[in-house]
Amino acid sequence: MNRSLLVLVIGIALGAAGMAFACAHEDGESVRVISTNDIKEKLDGKETKVTVVEVTLKPGQSGMPHRHPGPGFVYVLEGKYELGIDDQPTKVFKAGETFYESTGCLHRVSKNPATKGITRLIAVVLHPRDAKEIAIPEHKVE
Repeated sequence: MNRSLLVLVIGIALGAAGMAFACAHEDGESVRVISTNDIKEKLDGKETKVTVVEVTLKPGQSGMPHRHPGPGFVYVLEGKYELGIDDQPTKVFKAGETFYESTGCLHRVSKNPATKGITRLIAVVLHPRDAKEIAIPEHKVE
């Protein structure tokens, strides 16, 4: 019986580790998926999923310009975060503050403006279930 319990606990731990994987982007931004779940409600008539991620930026680091296939709701856990959406002026958010990004807007500035300390965010992104990525890189037009 104890062996069965141990195997069950190990299986649960491995499954949880698989759901919470981390990836580092070329720009040094670190993104860890906390969870993904199908939801009942539809987004623009499409079957929908929600993905929750933790984003970490070291001092002075910036993320690459990108768009999201659905709306995003973000909470700043730690540090300061500089955000620039579309052609709007950039704005700095502090720990404890939140912001919203609408579907498809250009997230052109994503930066830790500090010289010390990390920035950590929790982002909740609603998106179509068939979306290949929740952060679609913006390619420069030349």
